Amino acid sequence: MAVLPLCEGAVRADDRALYTPEELTAIYGHSPPGSPPPDPTDAVADSPAAARLGRMLFFDPRLSDDGRVACSTCHQPAHAFTDGRRVAVALGTGTRNTPTLLNEPFGSWSFWDGRADSQWSQALQPLENPREAGTDRLHILHLVRDDPPLRDAYRAVFGALPPLEDATRFPPHALPGAALNTAWNAAWSGMAQADREAVNRAWSNLGKAIEAYERLLVGGNSAFDRYVGGLKSGDAAAQAGISAAAKRGLRLFVGAARCELCHAGPLFTDGQFHNLGLPLLSGEAADAGRDAGIRQVRDDPFNGAGAFSDAPVGEARDSLRYLPEPHLMLGAFKTPSLRNVALTPPYMHDGRFAALEQVLDFYARGRASSRGRVVGARERTADIIPRLGEGQKRDLIAFLQTLNSPPLPAELTGPP
Repeated sequence: MAVLPLCEGAVRADDRALYTPEELTAIYGHSPPGSPPPDPTDAVADSPAAARLGRMLFFDPRLSDDGRVACSTCHQPAHAFTDGRRVAVALGTGTRNTPTLLNEPFGSWSFWDGRADSQWSQALQPLENPREAGTDRLHILHLVRDDPPLRDAYRAVFGALPPLEDATRFPPHALPGAALNTAWNAAWSGMAQADREAVNRAWSNLGKAIEAYERLLVGGNSAFDRYVGGLKSGDAAAQAGISAAAKRGLRLFVGAARCELCHAGPLFTDGQFHNLGLPLLSGEAADAGRDAGIRQVRDDPFNGAGAFSDAPVGEARDSLRYLPEPHLMLGAFKTPSLRNVALTPPYMHDGRFAALEQVLDFYARGRASSRGRVVGARERTADIIPRLGEGQKRDLIAFLQTLNSPPLPAELTGPP
């Protein structure tokens, strides 16, 4: 098939003539995104009642130690469920960029290092992180019990809470480990084993409710998706929905620029972890990335193979069993989805790049981008990305801007 040049203002009967059969096959593989896969580890993942409870929790700052930090503090609907900062800021300042929650239900691993293997287990960790919400599971469960709307919403999905009114068995604050407060740790150690298990079960239920809400944060029907629909159907009006520059960028993306090496499929990610050789920023401590993430997810009592999973055998267990040795993944971080990427600056796990132009410049420099101290063994992936001209970079960015989804319904972007 002859491939015609893409020029501004050109009129064509059918854009399929612009692409080779191989390019069309690659393009079709990126759209539509479809529906998120099920999560068997969360029995209420698709329950509307659970999603309503999760939405209440997501926007409630009372879940934090000082009553000012909610999940939505860092995952702001107005910023495509990020915060627009280089690194997250809540009770303290973090070390990593806040990833978007849009389309997160499609992925297998959460956080930049994949230290959670479900959205519900991910949702629990920031609540007890001293830099984020800085509180503890007993405090939050008492809050749910003492707040009639939360209590009723919980009971409608999960049944009765533990007998939290018995303060001798269930203190106002208690937390395993030594991450926050030694008094809270001592209170946890003083609880009966059966009571700790009851608390952990209720605690996991809160995470599962938050996951049910977050599973609704799915964005599709972008300009790119409508364009692909037009290619498949031959609809000339739909094919006119993106610019000639974006079409040139699309050809680069699926072809010469080799972006698909990592940004594959309908979500524009391989779901894997890579060490790109990002040199340490001035004053930045080394970040082990996936190395630490593998160790943490294996030890997490709330992982998919644990006692609080609703499907502890099968795929969840196998995913954990066949993880690589942690040291092989030192300095590797998750490939982010490129859907809505133009809405979620800054970029990379540490937010070092303020704009997409800087990201493309990094890849264009190849090995030269990795001068300086690098954590772990740098992959050679970036070395096989060709050097792009300024016009080609602009075309790629024009294409990436077509991946933005329409705004979510208003009933999903605030508390019920």
